Amino acid sequence: MSDLQPLTITRKRPMKLNTLVTLMVCGVIGSVLLVIFALYFMQITKATRDGVKDTALAIARTLADSPDVKRGLLLPAEKSQIQPLADAVTQRNDLLFAVVTNMQGVRFSHPDNTLLGKPFIGDDLKPALEGKENVAINHGVLAEALRVFTPVYDNAHQQIGVVAIGISLNKVDEQIGRGRWDVIWTVLFSALMGSLGIWGVVHLLKRVLFGLEPYEISALFEQRQAMLQSLKEGVIAVDSQGHVTMINHAARQILLLPMNNTNEPRHVPMLASLRRVSQTGQALQDQEIDCNGRLLLCNTFPVKSQNAVIGAICTFRDKTEIRQLMQRLDGMVSYVDALRTHSHEFMNKLHVILGLLHMKRYDKLEEYIIQTAQNYQTDIGAIQRKIKSPVIAGFLLGKMNRAKEAGITLTLADECLVPDTPNTEQVTVLITVLGNLIENALDAMSDNAEGEIGLLMHYQNGWLSCEISDDGPGIDPARLEHIFTKGYSTKGENRGVGLFLARQQLGELGGEIAVESEPGVFTQFFVQIPWDSERKIA
Repeated sequence: MSDLQPLTITRKRPMKLNTLVTLMVCGVIGSVLLVIFALYFMQITKATRDGVKDTALAIARTLADSPDVKRGLLLPAEKSQIQPLADAVTQRNDLLFAVVTNMQGVRFSHPDNTLLGKPFIGDDLKPALEGKENVAINHGVLAEALRVFTPVYDNAHQQIGVVAIGISLNKVDEQIGRGRWDVIWTVLFSALMGSLGIWGVVHLLKRVLFGLEPYEISALFEQRQAMLQSLKEGVIAVDSQGHVTMINHAARQILLLPMNNTNEPRHVPMLASLRRVSQTGQALQDQEIDCNGRLLLCNTFPVKSQNAVIGAICTFRDKTEIRQLMQRLDGMVSYVDALRTHSHEFMNKLHVILGLLHMKRYDKLEEYIIQTAQNYQTDIGAIQRKIKSPVIAGFLLGKMNRAKEAGITLTLADECLVPDTPNTEQVTVLITVLGNLIENALDAMSDNAEGEIGLLMHYQNGWLSCEISDDGPGIDPARLEHIFTKGYSTKGENRGVGLFLARQQLGELGGEIAVESEPGVFTQFFVQIPWDSERKIA
């Protein structure tokens, strides 16, 4: 095994953006220019040949209509005056030859005088002898040429001969070559302009993409997506038109939960905040939004590009969950504080017992121990027998100590019996509800030093029933129906959340809360909450 070499994976480096764009655009432009060059060259060749043919035909027809040619064909070839005329036409139009023949194909003109009176060479003369114009490329006694034939008619419209015009193919190729160079220069100029355009496009793309390569952008996108989806906070973004452009898994779980009220879109409040921020450009921080029956803590910020608002992004967390954790922590803290208080009291009691022992006051010592045991049975012992959940027991001990410090008595009824439960959500909600109700009672009786709060909790058939009563000032009947409304309070601003939260959390578990009150006499709350007990109550 020691001889095995470690496996190394090498990944091919992706091509850079400027190289990729340059090759792609150059390939496209090169292909287009090549096709254009081929088509243009074919058209130039055809147009040049057609132009030369039309010129030759025009010269031939003009010569065929000449009276001197018609008269000359009626005379013998040696006495005809066609030769000087044909030579003049040949030189004037830079032709290879201008030949006139009779109906037997005998030449009446030719650049070589020794060939006068001899037959024309080439089968391409035959169609013209039959009265048909003809164009052909052939090789006679001179060089290879483009040859045009047209018949000659006398005044009685009887054919008496043929005019043949020849243009050297070398001159035709020269004209085509000149046109070809025009095409080449055009293609080169187009390639130069295309290269400048490619350079501009590449630099513009690099500027728009902040100098990043495509593979770097894809890697950053994947990292951002992984980061967004791993967040426990919900994240949602909209564009300048208010359309959702991005939403992570946590946001979907929070926003797409079932709602009790199906008439209202479940994410309207949050989208309204996002649209407002995208329009105004002003951030909204630590905003509480009721969405899907949950209280969300939202922070919404505008998204800007070059000092222009292009959208908004909102991060949010379920405040209900945060409140539950805080309340559970408060219960544990209250439990610890209660134990710490009783620990100090126990140390004081030990010092009293030690002092009575030194003084040998055994009668007082017995009386003190009996009283201490009774107090223990009344307070801690009674709570532990009735309340099996240590978290709720600690919570109630803390509330009892707080009530005692305020001069108010918090009494736990003898009939109380609360089994423990493995459902931490039920425990959290119960602490939330009892904590709000007890605190409200303590606030209401802050001016009554001898007030009393009674608490009765009883479990039966999977339900825990609670009654919290006080002999405080009571609640005005006109206000009684509004006390569970969020923000409604008679104690000042930024209040009125406790009862709203208690009723909301009870509703999520399927529980309920009700209240009865008589001003100046009493206030009593009735709470029912599902309770998953692990123990059987006899």
